[in-house]
Amino acid sequence: MPEDAFDRWLAALEKRHYAELTFPEVRKGLQALSTIYTLKRDKLPGNPIDGRGKQAAFALFYGVLHFLVVRHVLQELGGALPAPLTIADLGCGTGIGGAAWAIESGGTSSIVGIERNSWAQGEAKFTFSSLGLKGRVLPGDMVKAELPGTNGAIVAAWSVNELDDAARAKLLPRLLEAHGKGARVLVVEPIARASLPWWDEWARAFQQAGGRADEWKWRQDLPEPLTKLDRAAKLDHRQLSCRSLWLG
Repeated sequence: MPEDAFDRWLAALEKRHYAELTFPEVRKGLQALSTIYTLKRDKLPGNPIDGRGKQAAFALFYGVLHFLVVRHVLQELGGALPAPLTIADLGCGTGIGGAAWAIESGGTSSIVGIERNSWAQGEAKFTFSSLGLKGRVLPGDMVKAELPGTNGAIVAAWSVNELDDAARAKLLPRLLEAHGKGARVLVVEPIARASLPWWDEWARAFQQAGGRADEWKWRQDLPEPLTKLDRAAKLDHRQLSCRSLWLG
């Protein structure tokens, strides 16, 4: 990805979210989000990104951070090329999973984001537009989304764990079926196993279908806007981590 494109996106995010909020308000939102993310899934609030401060922190910090994480995983897997015709981004949030894949594969893929949260839908559209990508966002249930087959790709980044057990049980065979029809599939989640009781079952299913399950940890120099927020919120994201499932 050309660094000037990334820098323009980051600058556009800052302009968008600092237009109505101060740095201390965004920092406070980031601290609140960080606390929420340490909770077990059954203790999460109904909408963890309610309120302008948390929304801005999610877009400015975690959105960019997750974009960097998905890029790293795709680079390590060598999975971005050849460029998919279509990328389905399930539970797309601010659109970073599909955007990272599209950028890594040359920027020609069309992204279809599936997202229930109306605020996140708007942010995903902003992400695609700011990065010059072809993308649209559909409101709806990621479990019922139309999935691509041949020459397609599917990414679910930090979204499968947001489903309940019944929904996950429906999604897994659909992803395996899509892979059988020719789609590449990437699932990314936090590295902490305590919050992912379903992971081993999914890992076995992916491996039995010819895929792989990985844990990743690496040092990452963060962009200055993220470093400032990270320090101000008394966090430390100089080392990034995640776990992933892959069907190539």
